[in-house]
Amino acid sequence: MTFTQWRDRFHGWRGHRPFAGGVLLVLGGAEILVTMKAPLPVILHVGMQGLAGYLLPTLMVLCGLLILFNPTQRLFYSIIAIMLSLGTWLTSNIGGFVIGLLMGAVGSCLAFGWVPDQEPRQSRRRQREQKQTERTERTVQTVHKGGHLPETGRPA
Repeated sequence: MTFTQWRDRFHGWRGHRPFAGGVLLVLGGAEILVTMKAPLPVILHVGMQGLAGYLLPTLMVLCGLLILFNPTQRLFYSIIAIMLSLGTWLTSNIGGFVIGLLMGAVGSCLAFGWVPDQEPRQSRRRQREQKQTERTERTVQTVHKGGHLPETGRPA
């Protein structure tokens, strides 16, 4: 398989799932896990050797991976992920010094708001061109039928 074939298959796979939300959620959880190992005096440990501090970001990473590989259940996973992200505020160094918390929250919101069967967006320029083409086609059709022009009497 060539690189272009692989890239096209990856773009197709990525287009059928909330990719950005899942990746942000995984990165947010990973960032929180990394900050748990930071050699700083600001480290906060709760419970049995900080078990909750490691459990919540690990579950965030798991939810992000589940969103990527099982997008049909994205609503459930994203709700769980936002609660886990907010829980890291207390258990994991203020949510990975706020960065991991924000990445997890934004990622879960993106996954929650993703719509699977939406038509691809068109640029405004393409929309204008399409409307202009439709107007000229209607004008040509009315002129050929012997009718009046629809824009007659309107200011330019």
